[in-house]
Amino acid sequence: MQIIAQEVGKKFVAEWIVRGVGLDLHTGQSYTFVGPNGSGKSTLLQLLTGMVPASEGTIKYLRPNGQELEIDGWYKYLVLAAPYLELIEEFTLRELVDFHRKFKPLKNNASAADFEDFVQLVPARYKLIRHFSSGMKQRVKLGLAFLSDVPVVFLDEPTSNLDAQGTRWYLDHVTSIVGSQLVLLGSNQPQEYEFCENIISVSAFK
Repeated sequence: MQIIAQEVGKKFVAEWIVRGVGLDLHTGQSYTFVGPNGSGKSTLLQLLTGMVPASEGTIKYLRPNGQELEIDGWYKYLVLAAPYLELIEEFTLRELVDFHRKFKPLKNNASAADFEDFVQLVPARYKLIRHFSSGMKQRVKLGLAFLSDVPVVFLDEPTSNLDAQGTRWYLDHVTSIVGSQLVLLGSNQPQEYEFCENIISVSAFK
């Protein structure tokens, strides 16, 4: 997969959050967008995911053969873990994973039980998501990001709400996807992206 952004900008009311974004992103590479809170990291990631439309410029999504994807089908190729991403709280963990697998398969045909073991939440498999702590929810989001069999992984503030043990779990597993998928992060915490080959300051797009 390849993502090409050309002169992309996003404006809210009278303020440009980012502008003049030019990127050429490839599968097998990891990229981290850095900057202080409010600098536009999350906005840039949301532009690249297609969650929000650009105010100017174009974003293209290309298959390995160079064929361009239509935006309506792009969601099948990506997964996102972010603090603002909501889980379906009326589901149990088992139901949530089974629902997710209907749209995006897990790597190596992993089952819901395999997923629960991976995120170390087996005792909570029949617990409603609404009763999960913020750290448990974040581990579920990251687990879906790490195990989903898609070519592009977006991670925004990946260790938010995680304790020290959860952060170690994140670092142990995030490196396993680097090199085989296109990994895009938004972060201002160096420990979250210590493995990353490409560090891009959002301040360059002002």
